[in-house]
Amino acid sequence: MTTDANAPWLIVGLGNPGPGYAANRHNVGFMVADLLAERIGGSFKRAQKAQAQVIEGRLGAPGPAGRRVVLAKPMSFMNLSGGPVVGLRDFYKVPTERVVAVHDELDIDYGVLRVKLGGGDNGHNGLKSMTKAMGAEYHRVRFGIGRPPGRMQVADFVLKDFSSAERKELGYFVDRAADAVECLVTEGLERAQSAYNS
Repeated sequence: MTTDANAPWLIVGLGNPGPGYAANRHNVGFMVADLLAERIGGSFKRAQKAQAQVIEGRLGAPGPAGRRVVLAKPMSFMNLSGGPVVGLRDFYKVPTERVVAVHDELDIDYGVLRVKLGGGDNGHNGLKSMTKAMGAEYHRVRFGIGRPPGRMQVADFVLKDFSSAERKELGYFVDRAADAVECLVTEGLERAQSAYNS
């Protein structure tokens, strides 16, 4: 499938809506999306065609040289992310390979990033919903949160806030994840992988 060179990228930060979830590990995708919105210089608005908040703008070089992007935060719960994402993809005419999901990842140490195209969902309900809705051939920026300590259940771990020790470095890691998204969109997958897959 040939991609329209002018088609925007759809960058989706995954999380759960509402202030009670805002600082959870599971909401790191929202944190990265919020930082990218600051970089674009706008604020999220409710999407007309999907249950999501969106902002349109450009990333990369200033002016027309920058890449057109639509930043989105689905306002469904995590396990229903696929519906809003497909609604936005279709409305903005974004090829699936220009969709980027930014999400928390249990199987990677805290703060470590992995950028990839396609693959499984690894038990992540947001990815599971997206893959069911549109196939697996979208990009992922995986933000490591590590495994739960001791016998803590995964669901409890991801819905807890980052620890005070983790929060000391969280801003740096979120900033780096936003850089990785920007690199992926402006310079391509191989460049982003070599720069950020630590």
